[in-house]
Amino acid sequence: MIDLQKDIYVFSNRELAGIAAGKEVEQCIVNLQAAQDEVRIVFAAAPSQTGMLSYLASSNKIRWEKVVAFHMDEYIGLEKNAPELFASYLKEILFSKLPFKEVNLIKPQGDSQAELARYERLIAKAPIDLVCLGIGENGHIAFNDPPVAQFDDPQVIKLVELEEACRVQQVNDQCFDQLEDVPTTAVTLTIPTLMAAKAMVCVVLGENKSQAVSDTLTKAVSTDCPASILTTHPNCKFYFNQAAVSKIDGQSYTVIE
Repeated sequence: MIDLQKDIYVFSNRELAGIAAGKEVEQCIVNLQAAQDEVRIVFAAAPSQTGMLSYLASSNKIRWEKVVAFHMDEYIGLEKNAPELFASYLKEILFSKLPFKEVNLIKPQGDSQAELARYERLIAKAPIDLVCLGIGENGHIAFNDPPVAQFDDPQVIKLVELEEACRVQQVNDQCFDQLEDVPTTAVTLTIPTLMAAKAMVCVVLGENKSQAVSDTLTKAVSTDCPASILTTHPNCKFYFNQAAVSKIDGQSYTVIE
């Protein structure tokens, strides 16, 4: 269970939150690399992650040649190399800038079932050490929206229909111009796959996420807010800007300037 005083960090602005989260991830990787030869990381792709990922891209403390990278979800229906793809975002901001040992991208343009099987094999090769993620406006983690989220999901990775609230967020995040452009289906790592990681670093920014953050931290664990399961992880740290916690009642957080 999370410690509300130790595992939650609230910053006055997005930039400070992103840098602090980047330093947390950096130190986590450094610590892991002191104990093992390879570090396996799952990355999220979203505007909330940009500050953290940009910090990591400039790190000179991490031995990137010993890092195996994955990403947690991807749209179905976009052309290969479309700029809206999460793989495109991660390649631009992180993967193309560093000498990773491996970068394992979800490739949903062909046979979906074959791709699920391929990616599941890659994930299953060894434990996941670290997951870097955010929380959606509807409380999703990866593309596990409330209607499809399962805390005991038997699958490692699956096809999902995207809830409209999730698709609207992609427009709000300026990833797409209009709702009609947002794909209706996607591939996502499941919640048990994400929760199996040794450590998790969750970055959530903006007032539009404040209700989801409140539901995550103050309500009972439920698939009504899939992210609520994060509060049960033994090593999950949260990084917020002040706007992201604005709907939490009865909690006093020290805001870091």
